[in-house]
Amino acid sequence: MLNTGKKLKEGYDEEPAEVVFPLRAPEAIDRDIKQLKRLVRDGTPTIILCDNEGQAERLDELLSDEDRNPSPAALSIGVLDGGFSLPGLRVLTDHEIFRRERRIRRARRYLTGVSIETMSLKPGDFVVHLEHGVGIYRGIETIFVGQSTMEVAVVEYEGGDRLNVPLYRIDQLERYRSADDVSEESPPPRLHKLGGRRWAQQREKTRAAIQDMTVELLDLYARRKIATRPSHLPDTPWQRQLESAFLFEDTPDQRTATTQVKADMEHTRPMDRLLVGDVGYGKTEIAVRAAFKAVQSERQVAVLVPTTILADQHLRTFSERLADFPVRIAALSRFQTAKEQAVVLEELKAKKIDIVIGTHRLLSPDVQFGDLGLIVVDEEHRFGVKHKERLKQLKLQTDVLTLTATPIPRTLHLSLAGLRDMTLMQTAPRDRSPVLTYVEPFDEGLIEEGISRELDRGGQVFFVHNRIETIQANADHLKKIVPRARISVAHGQMREKELEECMHQFVNGNIDVLVSTMIVESGLDVPNANTMFVNRADHFGLAQLYQLRGRVGRSHRRAYCYLLVPDTGVDAEAERRLQVLEHHTELGAGYRIAVKDMEMRGAGNLLGAEQSGFVHAVGFDMYLRMLEETVTRLMSGDAAPKLQPSDVTIDTPNYLPDDYVVSQDAKIDVYKRLARFESADEVEALRKEMRDRFGPPPPATEAMLALAQLRIVGGALGIEGILVRGEEARITFRGSAAPRVKGLSAAFHDVQFQAEVRRAVPLSLKLTRLGGAPMLEGLVRALRAVAA
Repeated sequence: MLNTGKKLKEGYDEEPAEVVFPLRAPEAIDRDIKQLKRLVRDGTPTIILCDNEGQAERLDELLSDEDRNPSPAALSIGVLDGGFSLPGLRVLTDHEIFRRERRIRRARRYLTGVSIETMSLKPGDFVVHLEHGVGIYRGIETIFVGQSTMEVAVVEYEGGDRLNVPLYRIDQLERYRSADDVSEESPPPRLHKLGGRRWAQQREKTRAAIQDMTVELLDLYARRKIATRPSHLPDTPWQRQLESAFLFEDTPDQRTATTQVKADMEHTRPMDRLLVGDVGYGKTEIAVRAAFKAVQSERQVAVLVPTTILADQHLRTFSERLADFPVRIAALSRFQTAKEQAVVLEELKAKKIDIVIGTHRLLSPDVQFGDLGLIVVDEEHRFGVKHKERLKQLKLQTDVLTLTATPIPRTLHLSLAGLRDMTLMQTAPRDRSPVLTYVEPFDEGLIEEGISRELDRGGQVFFVHNRIETIQANADHLKKIVPRARISVAHGQMREKELEECMHQFVNGNIDVLVSTMIVESGLDVPNANTMFVNRADHFGLAQLYQLRGRVGRSHRRAYCYLLVPDTGVDAEAERRLQVLEHHTELGAGYRIAVKDMEMRGAGNLLGAEQSGFVHAVGFDMYLRMLEETVTRLMSGDAAPKLQPSDVTIDTPNYLPDDYVVSQDAKIDVYKRLARFESADEVEALRKEMRDRFGPPPPATEAMLALAQLRIVGGALGIEGILVRGEEARITFRGSAAPRVKGLSAAFHDVQFQAEVRRAVPLSLKLTRLGGAPMLEGLVRALRAVAA
């Protein structure tokens, strides 16, 4: 019923007329395409509203007749709550035809995950100098050199010797981090002696080990690069339909990952992409899209997961997402009998199954595919050495998409980016909230309160108890604490069918509290479960705790994770692990946690166990630096040393005054960035940023920025040293440089500098300012003009 009011004159109070439209609900389609075809051809004009172009293309394809004539229905993009019928007109909606909830997509602002940043240095921290080794950082001091004032980082070495590192060379320093945190319980790293040989030997051994590892990785990379296979088909209407039917709006990182994976698959070189993202950041959806693309190219897909529970969950996820398409999906795991497995194996070989999802059973010799086109590997690090070797054989000829929530620090990603295609997913889905994490003594009152709060809001609870011998007694105890809760137990020694039934009951909401071992660690997705208790959390590793916590907080509800420890306390190492998890709850914290995990257990899991000793010897950050340099050199095939900046000495103060940049951390950040810049334009961009952050730079800061530009531009021109005294300067070129004197003279003339040749080989010039720009500004302008 619709009120259509006339425009009422002032004082005219007649009720508006009522116009009644003879609306009625449209005929139910219920996914019956044959019925829909009959309906749109019954003579009544029909409009079908679709959510997006992909849906419209799919419906047009479905409604075309045998001769490929287009559908008589008018397909349009639009949104209504539901369809309706009028005499002479019928309006249908695609979400009613396919029995899907209508979704109105809105642009969202995303919270970007926290990326790893350089940790601030504090006096007393251990640091590593590229040329002198491990020392102790003693802070920043202002010193006088000749007529100039500058800031230096003071590093103390064995025997009390001190090294003053100019802050414009702060890039030579890295904070020392290794397999153990420095504490009273773990001995500090041994200091090196200034001028000693021990550091040089350790550094060269580490470089040689990195070289060997990198060459091996490059060899695998090169062999894959020359391998070919037929490319997968470009996107079809069905592919676009699948992606548009995703229940949530893609995050920016999901869109990037989708584009990169599909581009890899449409190339003739086999794909080997590592997809790294925090738990719940949408990696499985990318895998579904890739698998569907492979199936449309008439190739089979194997999805390899570490646990049977995860295999069961992936089977459910893939089946739900691909329900509208003719895709045959099967599972292969210990949940099946030998007879059931034999049927799957036979159908795989006959190419009757499109997608198979299973555990390491998929890597057995008796598993043969008709035409395997894609392997999706979830958490590869959890497979054994033999399984990884089998995977390595398959990787040479088959597309591989590896998913991992094991956090990889950004620095390591950058270091290895040349060796393996990686995609980082750091954008939180929608507006997900962080998981509130608490370290608490085991307390019945706390447990009763936490479980009751979750049950009162219709949710479910994970209770992790990792000892099978006492897990049932623990469940019985919980039943006494919260009598109304429906409690069940799950662990890996249960019979397959019993465990499968228990997990299904929990996923379907028929169990309130699941008391389980670490079997729920990987990938289990129960959005309704948003409270977790981990009993004896001090017995778990940091990565395990992080993975466990990822089981909650997968919906819009606030989630809670309680790490329960004994009243008597825990050892120092366990306490550090728990504090890290308690403090880093923000979205994307996995990358920070990874760095802490590196500090506590070394980098063996990511770099190989044989590399851990070298990481300890030189520090994690210095190791990554050497790794990045090695990868860059080997990938470019250039063994030439990196271009060296000029050595510049000026007679005016050049530093960041304390009253201009108050924070020591901000100072170090500015100096580090300056030291790593490779173009004068980057220095100019930093000048503008500093003006915005701190105000107009004082003269000492302007001189510091000019010095940075002279070092960069001078290095590019082959200048070894620049010495500035008052209105004069001396420029000395390296012996290997071949400067053009005529061009230099013209550039200096333009800024009103007189240039005089003092030595021909190597070239040495004396400059005298005659007027115009100040000395430093004129030097920068002239040298930039020559370099342009």
